[in-house]
Amino acid sequence: MTVEFKHATLPNGLTVIGEIDPDAHTSAVGFFVKTGARDEIPGQMGVSHYLEHMMFKGSDTRSASDVDRQFDEIGAQHNAFTTAEMTAFWAHCLPECLDQAEDILADILRPALRQQDFDDEKSVILEEIAMYQDHPFWELYEKTMEAYYHPHRLGHRVLGTEDTVSNLTQPQMLEYFTERYAADNTVAAYAGAMNFDQVVERLGQRCASWNTSKTQRVYDDWKVKAESFTIESSKINRHYLLMLSPAPALMDDQRYPAAMLAHILGDVEGSRLYWSLVETGLAEEAQAGYEGRDGTGEYMIFCSCSPEDANRVETIALEQVAGLIDS
Repeated sequence: MTVEFKHATLPNGLTVIGEIDPDAHTSAVGFFVKTGARDEIPGQMGVSHYLEHMMFKGSDTRSASDVDRQFDEIGAQHNAFTTAEMTAFWAHCLPECLDQAEDILADILRPALRQQDFDDEKSVILEEIAMYQDHPFWELYEKTMEAYYHPHRLGHRVLGTEDTVSNLTQPQMLEYFTERYAADNTVAAYAGAMNFDQVVERLGQRCASWNTSKTQRVYDDWKVKAESFTIESSKINRHYLLMLSPAPALMDDQRYPAAMLAHILGDVEGSRLYWSLVETGLAEEAQAGYEGRDGTGEYMIFCSCSPEDANRVETIALEQVAGLIDS
């Protein structure tokens, strides 16, 4: 049978979309909230990611152990993630278990946010920040994004910083949750085998109490500026190079050729950067990527090599960019 696409909006503003395939052997449900690091004020950087963790601490009707056990009982894969622009919670299961998976997700999306859970999870977040600080690429990536997008909040770190996370309070998180986790700022997306009308009816009951906040994303003024910097460390013996440049926004039709262009330039294998730098032994890694964002986007080139080959690697990478269109 033909795959069918459906769309509905609940009275409180919750958007429901479905990609229905009656022949599919599984189903998936995800709640996508339009909030991420770019929606945080600087002093509360990291609250979106912190809040993602807090969802799995349980609701007023489910404990953290209940959440894990009930997902396991229906054999569902489940997880969540936070980016600069959204936070997502999803589950993948057999069609006959979709109702239960949806019930768990809808429930934990109205978390208890208990003070004790908040205090306990703070140390987990701080350990995660410390872990990424030990990774050379992530340290470089975060500082490059800060420099590239400053003062735009797309330069915010998704995990936040030690200071912002340490200073964050439970009331601040609750206020952020109430504003950003509103029904009219959330999309419930489904795929696979399902009865869409029944899904909408169930969500109309399960999410009827979700508030409507009419929150709006702030689009900061920002202009690209040429800038470069160097980080020196005695702890590593490799050279890491990261370059960013403007690219089409996520809503721009040019995102398709932009993605293909980045693929040709810097796919993991079989790309121009691969053949000119990795295959020749000059670099261990040489990749390019495209990231479309809400209102903007960026191309990224990343290389790692021996320090003595750094200048040559950068020159060749820029030559590949310069000759990409002409060839």
